[in-house]
Order: sequence, then structure tokens, then C-alpha cells
Amino acid sequence: MSGGDDTAARKQQYFAKLIKLLDEYPKILLVGIDNVGSNQLHKVRQELRGKAVILMGKNTMIRKAIKGHIENNKSLEILLPLIKGNVGFVFAKDDLAGIKKIVLANKISAPAKAGTIAPNDVVVPKGQTALEPTHTAFFQALNIQTKINKGAIEIINDVPLIKNGQKVGNSEAALLLKLDIKPFQYGLVIKNVYDSGNLYDPSVLDMTDDDIVAKFKQGVKNLACVSLAIGVPTVASLPHSLVRGYKNILSVALATDFSIRQTEALKKAAASAPAKSAAPAAKTEAKKEEPKKEEKKASEEDEDMGMSLFD
Repeated sequence: MSGGDDTAARKQQYFAKLIKLLDEYPKILLVGIDNVGSNQLHKVRQELRGKAVILMGKNTMIRKAIKGHIENNKSLEILLPLIKGNVGFVFAKDDLAGIKKIVLANKISAPAKAGTIAPNDVVVPKGQTALEPTHTAFFQALNIQTKINKGAIEIINDVPLIKNGQKVGNSEAALLLKLDIKPFQYGLVIKNVYDSGNLYDPSVLDMTDDDIVAKFKQGVKNLACVSLAIGVPTVASLPHSLVRGYKNILSVALATDFSIRQTEALKKAAASAPAKSAAPAAKTEAKKEEPKKEEKKASEEDEDMGMSLFD
């Protein structure tokens, strides 16, 4: 068999494997594999054994296989625009949240290479280094303040060296190499989640049951508000409409002679309330008037006594 025949056979095997996985697994994590080595990828495969299957391949082959299989599963078409750059598939059936944890946990520290884009901020910490005083000029070129302490260079303050998204320069890469600092961590990056024809952001996998219930309740509340505002009854707004109507009937019944069973007790309570409150009020008035009578009587007696004294 010639080399061309071997290549064609391998392609057919790959197409058959990819199509089988697409049919067997309803859920897929689309992952970015920039700066991920084969050994690291092998370790992730081992930890996912029995839970998920990882498949990598050339984008042209993946797109060709999916296009040829769309007639059997049209929902796969939404994957085509996402197959660009260094990407791969993680096929799964259940527990995507658990699989996500395994995928993201496998990261390795890496040095900052000149020309690469920093995935995070890099700060050189202050403190003692293992470098001899002969390297002082190197730090001066980068405007990093140092001093000599116990025969070695000491960095006086924390130094923000590289910002997230910035290209690493030769000087920064050389400094981090001298200090033996590996500031970057690389691993599989989950970019999208495909689930039975639906596509969503990986952050959805971090949601708990309580989060889902809270969002569902908020959605029902919003639907009820819209239904009440436009006057279109729905299952969500019907309980509120019934309560509102019941309150209106009670208000009318209490304000008029019209009576229903639910308002009889309220009307009786309202009717008896003034009588109960009048008795204490009368007693209070009586108590207030009694001292006045006694006071008047006393004044009359004083007046009589006064008249008798001067007569």
C-alpha cells in the first residue's frame, strides 16, 4: 500500500470515529489548546477516562466530517463557525460541570517567552534574589530599583512588569528567566458548550440548582408583570388577577350594603368596634368631670365659710 493510500485510509478512519462520537455523545465541550503539549493532553485524557472522550484534529477535516453528516443531524451546523484556531472536542454524556473541573484543573506553569501574548498580569515581587551584584545594570535598564544586600541583589518594590494581553518583550522574558519565575499557566480552555443542538457559554456550568430556581422565579415574575400591564391573562398572572379581583370585591362589600360571606365577620367587627371604644371614653369623661364637681363643691363651701366669717 502506497503512502497516499495510507493517508486516505487514516482520513476515513478519522471521519468514521468523529461521526460515531457525534452520534453517540449529545454534549460537547469545545476547547482551545494553545500552548498545550502532548504530555499534558495525555494526562487530561487519562483523568477523563470513562467520563469523556477527547478528540483533536485538523480543522479542515473536522469541518468536512461535520458537513457530510449535517443531513443526518442538522443541529451540528452551529458548530461550523466555531471550528477555528487550535480547538478540539471533549465528548460527554453527563456531568459537564464535573468534567469542566477536571479539564480546567490540569494546568502547567510555563516561562514567559518573547513574542507571546500574556494571558495574565505579571508582577515581579520585591525581596531578595539569588543574582549577584554584577546583574545590577540589567535591572537599571528596566527601571527597577534595587540594592545590594548580603552580596545579592534585592528588589526594593513590587514591579508590574507585563499586563494581560500585552506582548512579552525580550527584556521582560530575560528578566523572568534570570529570576526563575514562570508566570503563565497553560491548559485546555473551554470556549463553548454544545448540548443536543443548543449552544451556550461555559459559565452556565457554574450555576447551582439554587441559581436556576432563582432565575426561573424571576422569569415567572417578569412574565406576570408584563401580562398584568398589557391585560393579557397568563398562567403566571392569573393568581395575581384573582387576588386583585377578590380585594376589589371586599372593598365594595365593606363600603356598601352589599354583603358576602367573606365580609360578614369584618362588618360585625367594624360595627362593634365603636361601641367598645365608647364605653372607655365615657368612663374617662366621667373621671374627668368628677374632680370638677368636687372642686366646685369645695369652692362653694369655702365661699360659705368666708361669708360666715365676715357676717
